[in-house]
Amino acid sequence: MPLTVPHGAIRRLMAGIKGFRARYYEKYPESMRMLVEQGQKPEVLLIGCSDSRVDPALITQAEPGELFVVRNVANLVPPHQPDGHYHGTSAAIEYAVRVLEVGHVVVLGHAQCGGIRGLIGMQSGEQPPGDFIAPWVSIAQSACERFLAPANGEDTQGEREASAAWLQESPHLVERAAVRGSVENLMTFPFIRERVEAGTLHLHGWWFDLETGDLWVIDPHTAAFVPVFD
Repeated sequence: MPLTVPHGAIRRLMAGIKGFRARYYEKYPESMRMLVEQGQKPEVLLIGCSDSRVDPALITQAEPGELFVVRNVANLVPPHQPDGHYHGTSAAIEYAVRVLEVGHVVVLGHAQCGGIRGLIGMQSGEQPPGDFIAPWVSIAQSACERFLAPANGEDTQGEREASAAWLQESPHLVERAAVRGSVENLMTFPFIRERVEAGTLHLHGWWFDLETGDLWVIDPHTAAFVPVFD
C-alpha cells in the first residue's frame, strides 16, 4: 500500500523524484548507469548559497554528474585553517580538488542574499539571530574592508555610519566583494594554490542577478565584474 504523505510540500518533492526517475532511470538510463558503475568525474566544483531561489543545478541546467556542489550561507569560502575543528565547506573543497581533481572552482554569489544583508546589518550594530550566523558571515568582513573601504582610509564614527548607510543602499557591491574575498580565500589552501600556479585548476567568481537572470563574472584581466550576456 502506497505511503500516505499529508504534507503538500513533501508530496511535491516526492513527485519531483518520481519524475527524475522516469527521465534518468527509465527513459534515458545510460547516463545514470555510467555514473553508478564508473563513479563521478565532475569538472567543476561550484560553491553556492543555500538560498532556495538560487539552485546551482537549476540555473545552470547541469546534468547529473556535471557539478560537485557545496552550499552554505552567502556562498562563503573560509580561509585555510587546519585546526582539527569541523570544517564542512573546506572538506568539500578538499575532496573536490584533491580526490575528484576538478579543473574549475566557481564561487557563485547572487542578488538579494540574506547572509550578506545580515553582514550589512552588523555594520549598523544589528546582531543576527542565533549562535552561528554572525561568526560565519563575518568571513566576508575582510573582503568588504579591502574592496569597499572609504577612500581616505580614516576611521571616524561618522564615516562608519555613512559607510553602513551606503552599504545598505548598495548590497550588490557587498555581494560581489564577498565573492572576490572567497576567491582570494581559495588561494590560501596550499593544494589549490599549487594547482592554480601549475595551470591545472582555474578559479572563477560569478554573481547572479536574481531580478533579471543576468550573470556577472570576474574578468581575470581587470578583476572587475563584467556582464556575460548582451
